[in-house]
This record gives sequence, C-alpha cells and structure tokens, in this order.
Amino acid sequence: MSVLITGVRPYGEGGQVELLLRDGVIAEIGAELVRPGDVQVIEAPGAVLLPGFVDLHTHLREPGGEDAETVETGSAAAALGGFTAVFAMPNTDPVADNAVVVEHVRNRGEKVGLVDVHPVGAVTVGLRGQRLAEMGTMAASWAGVRMFSDDGRCVHDPLLMRRALEYATALDVVIAQHAEDPRLTDGAQAHEGAVAARLGLAGWPASAEETIVARDCALARDAGARLHVCHVSSARTVEVLRAAKAAGIEVSAEVTPHHLLLTDARLTSYDPVNKVNPPLRTGSDTATMRQALADGVIDCLATDHAPHPAQAKDCEWAAARPGMLGLQTALSVLVHTMVEPGMLDWRGVARVLSERPAEIAGLPDQGRPIAVGEPATLTVVDPDAQWTVRGARLASLASNTPYEGMRLPAQVVATVLRGRVTARDGKIVERSGELAARGEGVRG
Repeated sequence: MSVLITGVRPYGEGGQVELLLRDGVIAEIGAELVRPGDVQVIEAPGAVLLPGFVDLHTHLREPGGEDAETVETGSAAAALGGFTAVFAMPNTDPVADNAVVVEHVRNRGEKVGLVDVHPVGAVTVGLRGQRLAEMGTMAASWAGVRMFSDDGRCVHDPLLMRRALEYATALDVVIAQHAEDPRLTDGAQAHEGAVAARLGLAGWPASAEETIVARDCALARDAGARLHVCHVSSARTVEVLRAAKAAGIEVSAEVTPHHLLLTDARLTSYDPVNKVNPPLRTGSDTATMRQALADGVIDCLATDHAPHPAQAKDCEWAAARPGMLGLQTALSVLVHTMVEPGMLDWRGVARVLSERPAEIAGLPDQGRPIAVGEPATLTVVDPDAQWTVRGARLASLASNTPYEGMRLPAQVVATVLRGRVTARDGKIVERSGELAARGEGVRG
C-alpha cells in the first residue's frame, strides 16, 4: 500500500506539501497530489517533517535483562519517539562480545520490525577490560557491527584502548568510549560539588571524564581512528573536544537529553530516578552542553535509554542502578531546551537527531534528505502539541523516567520506516514479523 502524507512542512520550512510514498521511497512531493486508489493517508496539517531519528545509544536489555526491557518493547518505545534506527549497547547477559550474540540481537530486531536494531559489539571480552573481543568476527558477521563499546564501563587500560583503535582503523568501524576513570569514581554517588557535599554523597569529579577523553583523543590521533565519546556531561570535556576537532582528530560526541535539561539540584530529594552515569551536573555544565550541541562541538543527541525494573530504582540511593528512560521523551526535551530558546531550528533538529548520528554510524539509508527518490524513512512532528509525561503510559517495560508529571512540547504524529508506518498518534499501528504473528500490542 502507498502512503500519502498531507499538510507537512519539510524541516519546518515553506508552505504545506504532500508526499506520496511508494515501494519504500519518496515517489512524489507536491502541493496537491493525485491520490492512488489504494493509499494510506496521514493528514498532518502544519506538522514538521523530518528524516527518521537515529539513536546511537540505546539499552534494550535483551538478552538477559528482559525484566527491564526487550527488543520488542524498546523498539516500540523508539518508534513512538520518532526513531527509525537504534544502536543496542552490549552490556547484556551474555555480553554481546561475539558474533552469536550480536546476530541474535539483530535477528530479534528484524523479527519485531519496528525500527532497525543495530547491535553494538563489546570492545573487550565480557566488558572486563582485559583482552579484546572478536571485533573482526563481529564486523564481518551477518549483523555487520559498525560500532564497538564497553558502555557502562570505560576501556581504562591505555594500551588496550590503543589496540582497539588500531583494529577499528583496519575494520573501518567506530569505538564509542564510556569516558570515566574508575580510579576517580570508586564509590562516587553524585557530581562532585556543593550539592553532593551538602547531601553527604561521595563526589564524582568531572575530571574523571575529561582526562579519559583527552587521552583517547591522543590515541585516536596516533591510530588514525574514529573515536566517539558517549554521554558528554562536563563543560571541561567540551573544551577538550573543541581542541581535538580543531587539530583534525576524528572524534565525535553525543549528549543525552537529561544532560541538556536536568541538574544536580534535583538530587535534594534523594530520589534514585535522578541517579545516572555520568551524573547530573551543574547548571553551568548544562548550559555548556546546549551551546556545544548548537555549535556542533557535540555532534548529536543520544538517549542513553536505560530501563530498570522497579526494584532496582525503588530503593536507597547508594543501592539504586543508574539510568533513565529516554526514547519517547528525547524529541520533546530537545525542543524544550534547544528549539524554544532559538538555539536550534528544525534543520538543526534533523542534524543532531538524524543526519549526524547516521553519518557517524555509517548508515547509508538513514538520515537522508527529504527528496524524491530518497528512502521513505521519516518522522512527522506536531510542533504545537503539549503532553504530560507518565512513566506508566510509556511503551517500555520500565517506568523510570525523570520527567514524570512534566509538561513537554512537541509530539511525534507518525513514524515511517522505508514506506511502512510503524507508529501513529501514540500507537504502534503496523506490526511485522513476530508482533503481527502474535497479534499483540505493547504497553502505552
């Protein structure tokens, strides 16, 4: 079936147009198109049309953590949030450090069929930081792994990191580093500063992030490798990145929605929903993250979507697991922090949520221009919508959102993956693979 989208403004610019999607591509764009007989119509007057979103940092928890999330529920959350591709981090059980596990994750994503699920391979065996995982085998496998990370843990050994970067150069893949010197964060519970001191929480210094990024930029320079820095949170890290990019080092970086909006002032309630790695930092750091994203020093937004079961969050602060949901709230937080203040326009949203992450990951069919003949992988956004976040109504199995009860702007109207509508008006509307076979929906 063809799909006709009416009343939209590509990139939020110009007058309203119609798009006819056929055979997975954009077949026509015009002011008033002839409607085929067999067509699915999405009427979205005044909506903004963007390329489908790409998330370089998602935790789908499967295999092994299905009490928090599955590929199915995480894919649903992604589609409802406007994403058409996600990168699933390897800290699963078993760890995605070999071809068997990464192919399993990729296969599960294809069976669910709501978004493209790209497994991220571990850099080291078991994420233990002792010896390199089978990077070449995973890259050459059917899963075609293009990004490697020990996310949740830093590849701390400099010699091991250097070897990983050298292999990455030969394989033409990206190493994504969780920048945290574990010797500086042992026992740390909150950003090292006035709030942590007042609350009696062990401090987490920003230098633990900054020093690893500086080291790895130097190692990437020597190896001629591509380095990606996960969840940047410190203003001083931004200065390291700025200098590295000016020196011609191939380094990219991401920032999470929560590090654009939330600060360590929220910790005064001791509510573990605010516990995250790296920690929420100061208002000055948050302001720097916004400016760096606007300037392009930080390349893209990535959710670090990290679902946890209730028992892992509904406990005392020190015992709680770090992490927050992010897939269904990412666009709204970005609009609130960057678009409403005028720091990004809708072209900028496309850049940080679609085009740059697709480029970093080497996805040829994602983040493409909105033009005739291009893949019909799109997100339709109502820029004037307002909605209240309720964790229990989100599609994820978990509900650990720090935005509970917040009123946020902008909402995804529809998500289209290669001409197939996957989400519409807050619901999963077309299922393929196992979802269609079982005839089941998802929470939310």
